[in-house]
Amino acid sequence: MLIKIYGSAIHGVAAQTITIEVNIDTGGVGYHLVGLPDNAIKESSYRISAALKNVGYKIPGKKITINMAPADLRKEGSAYDLSIAIGILAASDQIFAEKVCDYIIMGELSLDGSLQPIRGVLPIAIQAREEGFKGIILPLQNAREAAIVNDLDVYGVENIKEVIDFFNEGKPIEKIILDTRKEFQEKINEFPFDFSEVKGQETAKRAMEVAAAGGHNIILIGPPGSGKTMLAKRVPGILPPLTLKEALETTKIHSVAGKMGAEASLMTVRPFRSPHHTISDVALVGGGSYPQPGEISLAHNGVLFLDEMPEFKRTVLEVMRQPLEDREVTISRARFTVNYPASFMLVASMNPSPSGFFPDDPNNTSSAYEMQRYMNRLSGPLLDRIDIHIEVQKVEFEQLSEKRKGEKSEVIRERVLKARDIQNERYKTLNISCNAQIGPKELEAFCELDETSFSLIKRAMEKLNLSARAYDRILKVARTIADLEGSEKILSHHISEAIQYRSLDREFWNA
Repeated sequence: MLIKIYGSAIHGVAAQTITIEVNIDTGGVGYHLVGLPDNAIKESSYRISAALKNVGYKIPGKKITINMAPADLRKEGSAYDLSIAIGILAASDQIFAEKVCDYIIMGELSLDGSLQPIRGVLPIAIQAREEGFKGIILPLQNAREAAIVNDLDVYGVENIKEVIDFFNEGKPIEKIILDTRKEFQEKINEFPFDFSEVKGQETAKRAMEVAAAGGHNIILIGPPGSGKTMLAKRVPGILPPLTLKEALETTKIHSVAGKMGAEASLMTVRPFRSPHHTISDVALVGGGSYPQPGEISLAHNGVLFLDEMPEFKRTVLEVMRQPLEDREVTISRARFTVNYPASFMLVASMNPSPSGFFPDDPNNTSSAYEMQRYMNRLSGPLLDRIDIHIEVQKVEFEQLSEKRKGEKSEVIRERVLKARDIQNERYKTLNISCNAQIGPKELEAFCELDETSFSLIKRAMEKLNLSARAYDRILKVARTIADLEGSEKILSHHISEAIQYRSLDREFWNA
């Protein structure tokens, strides 16, 4: 008897429905699995056999042929255990199978018949709804994530016996129902860190506010213990809240990467990723034999923090250049290509010298050669892609011991939101969400300069020997500063402040 069961495969951050055909005949004994399965799927026969035996069923001693179509697409992972097991039971007439084809069935089996969570549930559920399936059956730990999708019945199960009884005896499984908008609104403002906890550093706070308002990349340069990491961790708290669309995009990526965690549903806070400096280029941008999202994609719609940036391998930093411009990364293989979104705000930090204390190093332990070698770890093209370079000074004792609290993240966030509202209105007819994303046409249209501002930026270009890209960055940052003030035009003091945020272009750092 031939039975068809439906599962799903992940390709990039999208899903593709897989038809699992199970045929059983009496012409011999054997278990044949075809359709480009990987080792995890090939080993499923052992898990399925033990699980069925432990719930009172068995794999029949006949010739079993299982085809996973389309047969030219590689299938990977253990998430097909449940669908293959139900297919075998239905094809051998051990259970009633009339309604099996109405559902996507996915889950990893333990030997006792219980189910383990799988990855990529959200894109699977979205694809199931688009293709008109009545519902999806999957492990209980993943059910809340799938329940984000409207107009789809979601059944979370803990044991294969529940699925068997559902089809065989009509025994109901409780549907998982989630009010997505309510849950989204309840958790949208939950942040563990606040800018009021940062002592001093008013100039750096201002730079972080400008960066958040325009979505600009920023690098913090200062001695150890000056608060660079502390400032970076508080950036998500002043960024605009995720929209529901952005939350779904972000959740899909984390779901595919298996980073959602048990009982998770929708991501409501912008991600903050802080990889260690020993990370490989593949782990940062994504890839591998079976491509997975990298850190830059996991930071999509959020913040990627690179602490002690010069300590990262040169090759790792250079592979970020294209994603920083295009806001997506393309992983190419001989037989397929995968695109992962990577629209993130880069926040980096570094010491001003190998010793960390230049120019206030009491022992003068860093020679001019060592300084130059240290600074050369960051290439010019990469620094050009970072809009704001800000010096973070050492915090004095009087500031540290001060009892008065600083400005709260909530207050800063209100100013950022007003600036973003101005940008959303300005770019409403374009596929742009903030000033950092504007191109040459938008720069010409929205960043006109008066004669004083033009003269000021001209002198800066000549004196600092800035590149054309640095010129564009200054205009974008000035546009953001003007938006924070509610000014329609870019004035000379906006340009002046934007030029101040190009520290690494100054002669001081190249000495």
